[in-house]
Amino acid sequence: MTMRIAVGQAARATDEYLAFARQIGAAGIQLNTPDLPGDERWELADLLALRERIEAHGLRLEAIENVPNQFYENAMLGREGRDQEIASLAETIRNLGSAGIPILGFHWMPASVWRTQLAPVGRGNAVVSGFDLAAATGGAAGAVYVARRDLRADDQKDTWIRGGMLDLRAERGDEDMWASFEYFVGALAPVAEEAGVRLALHPDDPPVPSLGGVARIFRSVDALKRAADHFPGPGFAIELCLGTVSEMGGEEAVLDAIRYLAPRDKIAYVHLRDVQGTVPSFVECFLGEGNYRPARVLRELRAQGFSGFILDDHTPALINDSAYGHRGRALALGYIQGVLDMLETYDDAGEGRSDRA
Repeated sequence: MTMRIAVGQAARATDEYLAFARQIGAAGIQLNTPDLPGDERWELADLLALRERIEAHGLRLEAIENVPNQFYENAMLGREGRDQEIASLAETIRNLGSAGIPILGFHWMPASVWRTQLAPVGRGNAVVSGFDLAAATGGAAGAVYVARRDLRADDQKDTWIRGGMLDLRAERGDEDMWASFEYFVGALAPVAEEAGVRLALHPDDPPVPSLGGVARIFRSVDALKRAADHFPGPGFAIELCLGTVSEMGGEEAVLDAIRYLAPRDKIAYVHLRDVQGTVPSFVECFLGEGNYRPARVLRELRAQGFSGFILDDHTPALINDSAYGHRGRALALGYIQGVLDMLETYDDAGEGRSDRA
């Protein structure tokens, strides 16, 4: 298969969501922390029903991204109860495989995603998010917005709660978080491989040393390389969020990640978004006005052998946009489709080959 778009980041496979995917021209969708029954695991019957509902609309379920934090919070923090969580997740992974769902994305961020700005400061006063480490660590909880999927509103991946920090009841350093990560993936990657599922790790967003007293170990491209090298088998890969990698170091970091991970078949799928600036301070933006040139990045993905699906992510909210962000997402996905068509048309014909992708 060649690179393709998918529509993603919704929690429910509603008729509206599935119709939007068809209208956009996607062949598949992804769901983020789907609204499924279960306090510890997901059952086969529910996963099968979900996949069959999507297929009935002429679409493919490409991946599920994220289980609820409560499914593995003890495992992330390396504390008592993690073995039971891992055992339950092993059953979830086996059920995903039996249901024909090939990818399970996950993150290693007990404190979740943080922002310090949600404001109409984007192009034409579009609402975008931003982050400034000084504001986040300045002691004023009200300055921080936390993505809370446990408090999610309808039709939104993330409900941004001002001052809504999760009560982790723990502090953890880099060594602790690496040890718990290697324990977790070491137990589950073989299960995933046997089940025909890939675990796909999202980098830490924002990629700063720590938040909420807990280290964020996937804050650099080197850390992603380390994880990929430590688990070289097919049961583990990276869910390459290019916006997060851009936050780490702009286009240079993005191209470095692609050139290392793609030839090793370690990119499960891609989030294509961008920011202006890098840590400790950045603001999200429209494609084409951020740190990297999307055409150059998509061309590099193709040149390095990536053939998976690509999602929009964290799109700016356009005027009168929906809670899901249909207008912003349609703009981003159309942009990506246009670049992909250009690459296939001109590169396959041997035309348009220059350093100015």
